[in-house]
Amino acid sequence: MSFSSVPILDLSLVRNDDTKASFLESLRSALLEVGFFYITNTGIDDELLKQVVAQGKAFFDLPEIKKLEVQMKNAASFLGYSKLGNEITALKTDWREQIDISTPHPLPKPSDPLYYNLLSPNQWPDPEYLPTFRPIFESYIRQMSTLSTIFTSLIAEALRLPPTAFDRFFDSDQQHKLKIIKYPDLSFLSTDQQSQQGVGPHKDSMLTSYLLQASHHRGLQAQNLSGDWIDCPPIPGTLVVAIGQGLEALTLGVCASTTHRVLSPAAGEGPRFSIPFFQGVSYDATFETVDIPADITEMREEILRKRGVERIDDVEFTFTKGRWGHLGEATLTNRVKSHPDVGEIWYPEILTRIREEQKKARREKRGRDERAGENLGEEKAMNSAVPSLVTGEITV
Repeated sequence: MSFSSVPILDLSLVRNDDTKASFLESLRSALLEVGFFYITNTGIDDELLKQVVAQGKAFFDLPEIKKLEVQMKNAASFLGYSKLGNEITALKTDWREQIDISTPHPLPKPSDPLYYNLLSPNQWPDPEYLPTFRPIFESYIRQMSTLSTIFTSLIAEALRLPPTAFDRFFDSDQQHKLKIIKYPDLSFLSTDQQSQQGVGPHKDSMLTSYLLQASHHRGLQAQNLSGDWIDCPPIPGTLVVAIGQGLEALTLGVCASTTHRVLSPAAGEGPRFSIPFFQGVSYDATFETVDIPADITEMREEILRKRGVERIDDVEFTFTKGRWGHLGEATLTNRVKSHPDVGEIWYPEILTRIREEQKKARREKRGRDERAGENLGEEKAMNSAVPSLVTGEITV
């Protein structure tokens, strides 16, 4: 049977030798069976979290002209502000506005690979309007970088690997990212915008992500292997951890990334806020894997056998081995796909290729649907022409 709730793991247990083994066992179960879970007692300073939430919300109260000063399409990095309705997931518009920031990096050199454009300086809002925004979020990124590194070592231990098993996939100045997101409620949207898609079904990239649900609203949902959507309501004092496609690729599917989405708040509920942190992986990484112990692989296979259901999942797996030379190429393509307004300015060739691939995929889908419809019609015709059990006549 597929999961019907999202587990909660207490990170304080790893700080005690008597309870660490129990935590690793729970983490192993969450990784192999769910791929989506809460963590409590994270060690992140409570006062910093309050400031992060307050400053994140304050950004969206800025005058529109001040937000547009740092809009994403100003630069090739995909860092900065994205207006409401400017992002696309699963070929549909996401009704949210956001600002993306990351660990600081200088501008790349002309000789660097194109995907190094992702490693660039941040666009910070005007300090005259938000004087503490930058130092607060720089501090939060540093603390989250430390937490994610520690947690990755715990994932390795839960898989019975050395704590350093994933270290070779990180740069010495590894980039990590976060988004500050506002989902308006449906009353804020015009009639033709009133889709419930805050953000569409997707899987996070890289290794792990850590979501701070910054308001009381429900809306976050994870999809189990049966295709059911499981609510992940805000729980004070927790972060929601999602396993990314990068970790799935590195572990050959033992740690599967979980599809999730966000539904827009209902009319009158006010906006939903969230602040996800995304642990990065070296963009130069190739599609290597780690050697997972045989007993762990067997555990995962046994879980799938017991469920006895085919995985229902329409989200494309990004990091398919053989398609890309480096993870940065796949990541850059994903960014262009999600933010075509940036792609039109900075990456027109990549955007053209993506649109051609999407057209081809739509044509192929129409062809499959038409063939399926023809086959169904033939089957109905055959079924309608069977002898009646009552009269023995041909029924039409």
